[in-house]
Amino acid sequence: MKIIIAGAGEVGFHLAKLLSYESQDITLIDTRKESLAYADTHLDIRVLRGDATSISVLRDADVQNSRLVIGVTSSETTNITLCMLAKQLGCKRTIARISNTEFIENQEEINFPALGIDELISPEELAAAEIQLLLNKSAFNDTYEFDDGKLIMVGVSLPASAPFVGKMVKEAAKVFPELNFMPIALQRTGTQYTVVPRGDTVFKHGDQVYFITTKEGVEQLYKLTGKKKESIRNVMILGGSKVGFKAARDLCASKFNVKLIEKDKEKAFDLADDLPNALVINGDGRNVELLEEESLESMDAFIAVTGNSETNIMSCLVAKSKHIKKTIALVENMDYFQLSHSIGIDTLINKKLLAANNIFRHIRKGEVVALMRLNNLNAEILEFIVKPNSRVTGSVIRELKFPRAATIGGVIRGEEGIIALGGFEIRAGDRVVVCCLPEAIPKIERLFL
Repeated sequence: MKIIIAGAGEVGFHLAKLLSYESQDITLIDTRKESLAYADTHLDIRVLRGDATSISVLRDADVQNSRLVIGVTSSETTNITLCMLAKQLGCKRTIARISNTEFIENQEEINFPALGIDELISPEELAAAEIQLLLNKSAFNDTYEFDDGKLIMVGVSLPASAPFVGKMVKEAAKVFPELNFMPIALQRTGTQYTVVPRGDTVFKHGDQVYFITTKEGVEQLYKLTGKKKESIRNVMILGGSKVGFKAARDLCASKFNVKLIEKDKEKAFDLADDLPNALVINGDGRNVELLEEESLESMDAFIAVTGNSETNIMSCLVAKSKHIKKTIALVENMDYFQLSHSIGIDTLINKKLLAANNIFRHIRKGEVVALMRLNNLNAEILEFIVKPNSRVTGSVIRELKFPRAATIGGVIRGEEGIIALGGFEIRAGDRVVVCCLPEAIPKIERLFL
């Protein structure tokens, strides 16, 4: 697939890196020589220096034969203009990164596809939404909702007290036959290997396990994993970045009590004007005495979203030492994901990964409506819409030649989320949630084409 990415910043480089691993035909455009030089020497892609809104540059990038153009420069004006031009020049699909969330909020009134923009994404908005979802499912360290919560993915580190620790998956299913969830992926503590659980897979203490479940099943998982459903109302946010502002705005709207700490005085005053329902404090959040003065110990959750990953991690560790129920740190370095559970932070979030998840579903074959890559796990979760002529249509799950490195987590049929077992028959129109390792993706795509 021929893909053009405009913007060799953090999001653009990360996307180019992931797509190049999949042998996609990538062209990366940027005006900065240094950014392109680094990408050119580290990735198997074509780089092109120039203005992404230049028609001659786009033609040089072969835009007329491109399947997808992604605008992720730091300028939303550039991204929007690029997409409009690319569509007129023959590109099949366009995606623009924006920072003004009014565009997303008013998509029903403004027909962006008619302007040549098929999809709008805001990494900051995605991060803010992820934060709120994590606070609503506070006992879990990773979570994602399919179709407004008809099916829910949750990730949890298994404590020794969990009743199915030491049991095989098939044994656990017999002991707890009423359970309404399906294990789809796990990572052994201290390893980097991702396992798609089968009947003979044994749950062990410390496993990071991902489940697909329904709203009712979430309550069962709380009990069976030994986790408490904590009530979170009081939230402290460190950093008045775009993510910090959007998270505070959304949490205030959901009736959370929010304190936001911002080091820059002028910015703090602006935030106080824009967030009338939050308490905005001007101060250095790295100062432990300041955090204590602002009643850190009385907080239910601490969210660090400054522009510095190390500051976010260290401040979350301080919060964890005060027995805060939930800590969330925004990080830019993907390598830090490997450390999150071992050092004691509940959840790390990364804007690049969230944006990549949102964009990647346009790369996959078959009608993919949602895709996410699991934090620090070499696995993808895809939601396919089953077509009438798909190979899986009319088939019972156990009769499908499903690769061992993939599993069906659940099916959404109409308004109902279903944990589908071996005897379930897949029908046209079903939305099937599949977890698979990279080697299984081509075969899974063929099944749903």
